[in-house]
Amino acid sequence: MDADPYERFAERYDWFYESYAEHDPRKVEFFRDLLTQYQIQSVLDCACGTGRDLHLLHSLGAEVFGSDRSVAMLAQAERNLATHHIDVPLDCVDYRELHLHYAREFDAVVCLSSSICEMPEHSDVIQAFASMRNVLRDGGILVVSSGISDMTWRQKPRFIPEVWNESFRRLFLVDYIDEGVRFNVIDVHRNPDRKRNESWTITYNRVYLRGDMERALTATRFRKCTFYGDYLFEPYDSATSGMLIAVAEK
Repeated sequence: MDADPYERFAERYDWFYESYAEHDPRKVEFFRDLLTQYQIQSVLDCACGTGRDLHLLHSLGAEVFGSDRSVAMLAQAERNLATHHIDVPLDCVDYRELHLHYAREFDAVVCLSSSICEMPEHSDVIQAFASMRNVLRDGGILVVSSGISDMTWRQKPRFIPEVWNESFRRLFLVDYIDEGVRFNVIDVHRNPDRKRNESWTITYNRVYLRGDMERALTATRFRKCTFYGDYLFEPYDSATSGMLIAVAEK
């Protein structure tokens, strides 16, 4: 396996959020509606990171499973979930190879927070979606979300204040490189007990927009794909939507 790109900052990744256990109410209701509509009981988060969405899905009553190809992120997820007394099976698996690891089917698979942009080529996305489909039951769903929409890719914002409160500020300085993007993350501590500022980077060699995802989902035989521009089920609009959510049915 290649070197773990998250090894140095898995713990700091959680600073994207004020609280691990507090979730956007719109996101909670979005997944509550999906779980009810599709009669979902089991969910695999195949890029679970530090486990925050595992916490959300567990709170909605789903049986949850987590996988990620970062050992460091899985270790952080295990610590986080243990703090909340949640026992979730966690596995180190590349989501292009889920079908080689899991000998069962899930009602839903989720791949959230731009994790699909970890794939270097369009062929890798097709391989990933095919693997995700292979571990879904008939009638199950795949949910993919990305914070990079057609609108943001067109506008290419350079500075993004991601977290901004009294004690801590996180700023993205964004570089756009051909088909990809690099987020230079600058952490500024305003707490007198922690004065050292830190920086790190997240690099996606290629960004996948609505057209890319639709082609890959069609190529992997998902029978119905619906695209939303937010967690309120607003239809995706390439001119105005600030995020991209795909819900695909097997």
